[in-house]
Amino acid sequence: MASKNRIKLTICDTEYIITSDEPESYVRELGDELDRSMTALVNSDMRISTTMAAVMTALTLADEARKANASADNLRGQIKEYLSDNARSRAELEEARQEVDRLRRDLDELTR
Repeated sequence: MASKNRIKLTICDTEYIITSDEPESYVRELGDELDRSMTALVNSDMRISTTMAAVMTALTLADEARKANASADNLRGQIKEYLSDNARSRAELEEARQEVDRLRRDLDELTR
């Protein structure tokens, strides 16, 4: 079983200890991204609290995740269609090869 990593992150000047199975570098990248987003919001308007920035950032990230999932679902559907088309084309190719072989045999019999 993978060991859990304890990672200290600083987000909007507040330190958090995160325990994760993910690699430390990955968690730090996520924390840095979150810190940048939230800090930018807080710095853009002094009326925005850390909590408000967290909620706004969470909504933005949830929106991005939902759109990415929809895009991935769409791509999976397209790939399934391409695979189905490919299988159909392979079957047609095999039928055509068999027909070519049959016609060659017929031609060989006629030219003997």
